[in-house]
Amino acid sequence: AISLYRLLTKFLSTNSVNGAYKSVGELICLLQAVAFLEVIHGAIGIVPGGMLLPLMQWGGRTHFLFAIVLRIHEVQVLPAVFITFLAWSSSEVIRYPYYALNCVGISPSFITFLRFDSLTVQPPTLQSILHSLCFIPLELLLVKCAYFDIALISNSELVWLMYQALPFIKQKHLYSDFFARLTFSYYDFVKVVLLCYPFLWLKLYLHLFKQRRSKLRKDLKKKKN
Repeated sequence: AISLYRLLTKFLSTNSVNGAYKSVGELICLLQAVAFLEVIHGAIGIVPGGMLLPLMQWGGRTHFLFAIVLRIHEVQVLPAVFITFLAWSSSEVIRYPYYALNCVGISPSFITFLRFDSLTVQPPTLQSILHSLCFIPLELLLVKCAYFDIALISNSELVWLMYQALPFIKQKHLYSDFFARLTFSYYDFVKVVLLCYPFLWLKLYLHLFKQRRSKLRKDLKKKKN
């Protein structure tokens, strides 16, 4: 909530998206480092679902933040940074209150609505791509919640920014000392990550659908009882 407030305040005062990293970059980096606790919680069973998916999400965001955005100043002023930070902050404003309240046995309907039930129509072009390439039924893609929209936007911008960073990574020979002992460079590594990312992201996205379906079934059973 603090990062979202700072981000929007900076945008409204300057009418520019170029200062996103300067206004909230350090705070988001700190919060992302602390977010490793989510992986630990999954590993020791405090929350259901295990540690694999939280680790994938944490690892992707951490690499993006610390290895690319933090090290390349030219990237920090790109619009994709503002959009990514805005999407991350907005999603956590929904997600953390939902889990915190559920831990104490409270589940306000409006929080559940935002997390699972706020329906929007997905862009037809994206529907067609996912249906054709990933064999996801169209009826599953036609309706989803706003939280999923935020996840979609944040991951899309993350990939786009990593792609935009490639020329700077190559020009600066980023992490050349470490990769000198390997048969490939960090530039090559990021290109491979970009190729694999859509498939890894799809696994996380389908997990969100699974969570939504499970929650709605539980709520339906409660209403019947």
